[in-house]
Amino acid sequence: MRIEPFGVELWMNEFETTCDYNLAETCVDSLTIEELLSVADTTPEQLMAELLPMRLSYGEIIGSARLRSAIAEQYESRTADHVIVAHGAIGANALVHHGLVEAGDRVISLVPNYQQHYSIPEAIGADVVRLELRAENGYLVDLDELAAAATPGTKLIAMSNPNNPTGSLMDREMLTAVATIAERCGAYVLSDEVYRGLDQEGSGTTVSMADLYERGISTGSMSKAFSLAGLRLGWVAGPDDVLELVSTHRDYNTISVGMVDDRLAALALENAEPILARSRAITRRNLAVLDAWVQAEPLVSWTRPASGTTGIVHYDIVQDGLPLPARDFCVQLLDETGVMFTPGSVMGMDGAVRVGFANDTEVMTAGLERVTVFLAAFEPRN
Repeated sequence: MRIEPFGVELWMNEFETTCDYNLAETCVDSLTIEELLSVADTTPEQLMAELLPMRLSYGEIIGSARLRSAIAEQYESRTADHVIVAHGAIGANALVHHGLVEAGDRVISLVPNYQQHYSIPEAIGADVVRLELRAENGYLVDLDELAAAATPGTKLIAMSNPNNPTGSLMDREMLTAVATIAERCGAYVLSDEVYRGLDQEGSGTTVSMADLYERGISTGSMSKAFSLAGLRLGWVAGPDDVLELVSTHRDYNTISVGMVDDRLAALALENAEPILARSRAITRRNLAVLDAWVQAEPLVSWTRPASGTTGIVHYDIVQDGLPLPARDFCVQLLDETGVMFTPGSVMGMDGAVRVGFANDTEVMTAGLERVTVFLAAFEPRN
């Protein structure tokens, strides 16, 4: 199967280990194992007493009952039987697409989106409709446009909520409307929810599609909101028929996740609230800093994110009489300042960059100061 190169991952692999100020980061400032144990009120001795006698077999193939129960607690109506563990949300998403989508199926992907949600079904041979989320609508779906695109027999509507990369957020009312549209045409809804729990207002956690719709499928992971990307652990929560298809494909490419990863993920999810509270404190503090910076810079603008860890910043710059392409902007920025953004062009949004606001506040502030100096050398396009 031929597939388009993964734009964001190629960019990150090329530059993220050599930059000085990584403002392209999407994971909330990572926890150490020591910090995780502290949050969980567990001593290193207690953890080692569990790990040292552990026989490192494949373990429970679909994920331990303890872990799946802890994942199910993140939902309103799911149980451990509605959950399958995967290698990160990236593995979970791939399993859903490969299990559910066939050549010729109609798939609607709300874009911008994580590239998996259109490139994989396109590679399978599906009829993929990329339905654009526009800045003038706050990067939220136009329900009339979605209803028109969701023709009878549509197999899947794929989205991310909170949205990656814009940070827009569908609330319960809008998610219910999406589910109603999907139900009318018989479609499943795949909601990539890796940033769930990081809302800027209220409790911080929006309802999951898996809790709203009988054909709703939600994927999640330990990487973003839970600050534990190094565990490489995610999951699928959804209806029985989807989990059966996912399980079949999972046997070919996963078998099981690591037993130590499983154990640490369970420990984290059993203490989800203090971890999410830490993550929300970081993202809310940092977004305020980033928003103030955007408002003060005459050459940039954005739609302020409502959730997640990233936002899309548009810039108004010409170079040599032409609009400056996003990749050129980002490479020049890296070369001159050591600051790393992600070019919007790898997500189909040239003339913009994706900026992360979930890492260390001091790093972000220092990096933005360098970007201010960099921008001062340019004249606006208009």
